[in-house]
Amino acid sequence: MKKVLIITYYWPPSGGSGVQRWLKFAKYLRGFSWESIIYTPHQGEFPVIDKSLEKDVPQNLEIIKTPIREPYNLYKKITGNKDAQTVSFLKEGKSGIIQKMFQWVRGNFFIPDPRIFWVKPSIKFLAGYLKENPVNIVVTTGPPHSLHLIGLGLKRKLNVTWVADFRDPWTNIDYYKDLYLTKWADKRHRELEKDVLSTADTVVTVGETLANELQNLGAKRTVVITNGYDSDDYKSVSSVSNVFSFVHVGLLSKTRSHPALWRAFANFLQKIPEAKSELKIKLVGKTDYSAIQEIKRAGIEAFVEKINYVDHEEVVRIQQDAWIFLLPINRTPNSKGIISGKIFEYMAAGKPILAIGDTDGDVAQIISDSNSGVIFDFDDVSGISGYMEKMYLEFKRNFRQVSTSNIEKYSRRELTQKLARELNHLSG
Repeated sequence: MKKVLIITYYWPPSGGSGVQRWLKFAKYLRGFSWESIIYTPHQGEFPVIDKSLEKDVPQNLEIIKTPIREPYNLYKKITGNKDAQTVSFLKEGKSGIIQKMFQWVRGNFFIPDPRIFWVKPSIKFLAGYLKENPVNIVVTTGPPHSLHLIGLGLKRKLNVTWVADFRDPWTNIDYYKDLYLTKWADKRHRELEKDVLSTADTVVTVGETLANELQNLGAKRTVVITNGYDSDDYKSVSSVSNVFSFVHVGLLSKTRSHPALWRAFANFLQKIPEAKSELKIKLVGKTDYSAIQEIKRAGIEAFVEKINYVDHEEVVRIQQDAWIFLLPINRTPNSKGIISGKIFEYMAAGKPILAIGDTDGDVAQIISDSNSGVIFDFDDVSGISGYMEKMYLEFKRNFRQVSTSNIEKYSRRELTQKLARELNHLSG
């Protein structure tokens, strides 16, 4: 059996979307003659903890952990923010002068990110490990993109075959402009990004638009392997809810909170007031301050239920009670290439998706190909509210027609098979 070393910051008990991609790959790779070895930090600063994901860790999987030094303890002491679920140099919501100062420090001193102090010790440790325990492929996954620098160091030191997996962009990520970068720091970020892209044997990423961007930035070879859903998580039969419920799972950030969506709800209720007794909008996960204010301005706060982070098993249960899934895409310059991982789980749950974003972006193409829902432009209040009216009539008739097609290619098993083919190609 061939071996792949996966260098990842996020691993159970870490929760959140960042952990699932390579956890699920590791879960299924053995079925395609690849044995995974995980390299991850000991006691990293994880935004959330989700022990329910530990069930997906394969038995007898080799997991290597080494200590990591991170600057978050100092940040927490200065800001007084001791909530592990919200610790971030890029905290959403109101930004005071201390917050802005930390964003400037994060962008200009911790390049590419605060995990940079783990790079040199990891290269030294893994260089020794790989000499004694050779593998066929080394994979790094980011963000945090500092992990790609570990791959870069191992490539230069040992000439390993290296795959750099970009779950998100680097210099084109949403918050890059909020780092208050000096010209020198911006140049340094871009130099490191180009070094990684041009040196990796293959760059894997989650969508076509991002793949093209990375190719233009210097990647010599790109392969698209999207995120997906795990069939094991969706074996129960979908329930039929007696509540006209809209569910959003995950971070509802400032750039994902679109005024048109909340105004559409208000317009819908104004046109069909009897729906007030049956409407429920569930926001599962962290909701930004700006989103709460937009909801209040639209006058629909009475219909909103905010649910703090819950583990993945509970997320799946909540999804079963949804009538419609909300999928707002970040309204940012790179919006066409943003593919939220939740779209694939929404498909697997078998409920229609109401997306708001670019109608010619990657998400629009996926929704069209899979017949899994609709997408409206960021400002299309009338289109969104009209869809709500249509779906409410279906709700009253207790009839919901969802006939998705061709979604099997997004199952974690199928995606892992695609990954295995790529690893086989690289390893010869």
